[in-house]
Order: sequence, then structure tokens, then C-alpha cells
Amino acid sequence: MTVTTSEPASIALDPFCPAFLADPYAHHATLREAGPVLWFPRYGVFGVARHAQVQQVLTDWQTFCSSRGVGLADFARETPFRTPSLLLERDPPLHRQTRSVMNKVVALPRLKALAQGWRSVAAELVEAAVKRGRFDAVTQLAELFPLRIFPDMVGLPPDGRDHLLAYATSVFNAFGPRNAVFEQCLVGIEAAQAWIADACRYQNLQPGGWGRDVHDFGREAGLAEPECELLVRSLLSAGVDTTINGIGNMIHAFARHPEAWAAVRSDRSLVKRAFEEALRWEGTAQVFFRTTTRAVELGGVSLPEGAKIVTLLAAANRDPRQWNDPDQFVITRQTSGHVGFGFGIHQCLGQMIARQEAEIVLDALVDRVAALRLAAPPTRRINNTLYALANLPLEVELA
Repeated sequence: MTVTTSEPASIALDPFCPAFLADPYAHHATLREAGPVLWFPRYGVFGVARHAQVQQVLTDWQTFCSSRGVGLADFARETPFRTPSLLLERDPPLHRQTRSVMNKVVALPRLKALAQGWRSVAAELVEAAVKRGRFDAVTQLAELFPLRIFPDMVGLPPDGRDHLLAYATSVFNAFGPRNAVFEQCLVGIEAAQAWIADACRYQNLQPGGWGRDVHDFGREAGLAEPECELLVRSLLSAGVDTTINGIGNMIHAFARHPEAWAAVRSDRSLVKRAFEEALRWEGTAQVFFRTTTRAVELGGVSLPEGAKIVTLLAAANRDPRQWNDPDQFVITRQTSGHVGFGFGIHQCLGQMIARQEAEIVLDALVDRVAALRLAAPPTRRINNTLYALANLPLEVELA
């Protein structure tokens, strides 16, 4: 029986403190069980951690808008300290214009045309890594693979591509509070920001790359040149860090679950399911914000217009109200409805890219690795929005 309450559950826990960010899953059950709607007095924001409420907020963009910022800052009440995203932080009708441009660029047939070349790169990198017997699955695989293929796909200038990871990390940190985690990521970031701004200009992008396609399709849709540059920038932030983390978290899940590795090696049809389960079980995107456009009732709690709400995506993905044994990594599970890439019209632009990359890397590992296990405890890269690994030491037995 659902009990209706007019008050949210007040939460003293800081979801952006280093201890929480290092191990959010230790706290998610507490947040889910506290109530359908939470109140974080430290930040003056509401929150939702149960799947039903998270999905409701993400789906109803008319009531829970993105255009006032998908981070903690409310763009209607303060001047944005960062440039708002033309994709994540626009609502219809403007969102339809920019999203339609990007849908032409990031289209499935275009991705499939790249798959064979990506498989060759993945096989090369996996071979170099696994023949050592022990390697770092983040720095020697999960980071290397996207950084080898993605910049060429976009047509980025060849020099300076090492700035991509620092830039993407700073973008996702900026969605949270301006805390020590955020301030630390800004140290020395000016060079990366300048390179990104330069690289997104039409004349600096390589012919035949997706970056120039963004400009070409954007102009056809009536977008100005600076808007096209911002869309290329969105492609860069969506296509690097989240993919690296998704691959790293997936490999981490397999290292902790040898039975799952044995299952995927015996049945290749489980490759796609395995990545979806990894997204549900240990997703890279942990939180995003929305803002109410009107007074509304959510989970039996009355919210005023202009209320900021943090959606705890990863907590929702382990909600026992939605899945049986949600804390277990089960690659045969039906994961439809998970919010690892968000949900609704603002779901992740780069999700098809991430899926194809992760599946190709997993296929290459299955070809060469009979067993894998942790060689040492992994270390985390703390981020206000993302659940990321800095290192993942593995030992492998070759197939």
C-alpha cells in the first residue's frame, strides 16, 4: 500500500562529498527507502532515487524542464557560469531543431559503416594488453580505444587530442556544486578549453569527418556558426568520457563475476545484454538535475514551481521495485527501462556510439581471454556526475 505524504524525506547526507562520490552504491538503498521524494537541505534541492519517480521526471519534460540547467545551477535565477548545452539544456521546440541535426550525424547506418575498422583497432589493443598477462584495463584499453577511433571519426586536428579527456571530465564535474572536486578539475584546464574551442571550428575540422557534418546539417537547419561549434562540442563531451567509463565499469563487473565471463564466452549473443546490464549495475552517469515549470505532485509530495530536482539515476537502476536481485550482475537479465543513458527526449546523444564501442571491445576480449580477475583493488576517479575508474589492474589467462 502506497502512503501519500505531503513532506519529502529530509536527507543530511551530502551526495557530492568525496566519500559518497567514491562509493555511491553504499548509500543508494538508504536514499530509496527514505521515501519517493527527498529533500537535500545542504543544497536546497529535491531528489528522487526510486525508478518510478526518476523515469517520470525524465519523461515529462514539460513539467520537469532541462532548459534551466541539468546541473545544480538554475539558469533562470543566475547567470550560467558555463555555456549551456544546446542538446541537454534545451527543451522543445528548440531541442527538436538541434536534436534532429545530431540524429542525422549520429545515425546507425553511419556507425555500422565504421564497425569493421573499429574491430581491427580493438583487436590490436586487446592483443597488446593481454599478452602482458597483467595490465591496466582503464589506461591500457578503455581509454586507448575511444581515443584512437573517436577523434578520427569526428575529424579533429591531429595535435592536442590529449585534451579531450580533461575537457570532458570538467564538463561533467560542472553539473554538480562548485565544490573541491569541481575546483580541482579546473586547475590547468584553460589549455584544454582553448584547444576544444579551436578544434570545433569548421575550418579546423577534417573533411569527411562528423564534425564538418554537424556544421553542414546545422546550417541547413538554420543554425548559426557558433551554434554549430557548440553542437560539435556536445559531441565531444558525449563521446569520450562516458564511453571510457562505460567500458571500464563493464570490465570491472566481469572481473568481479567470473561466472558472467564464462557465460558470455559460451554464448556470444549475450554481448549486447552484458553491456546493458553493466550500465544498469554500475552505470557511469550517476545524477542529472531538472527544474519544475509549475507546481506539481510527485510521489505524493507537492513541489512548487522552480524546484530543482536531482535524479539519482544509478540508485534507480538498482531499485528492487523494478528488478529482482538488483544488486546482482546478471547478464541474462531483461534490462529494458534502465536509465543508464537517461530517459526521454534528453537521453544521451552518444549512447549508440558507446554501445558499439563497448560491444566491439568485449568481443575482442572474449576472443583472447579465457579468464580475468582483479590483480589489485581498482582506484576511482572522483567526479560530481560520473562513476569512473582511474585504474583497473587485471590478470588474465589467454584463450
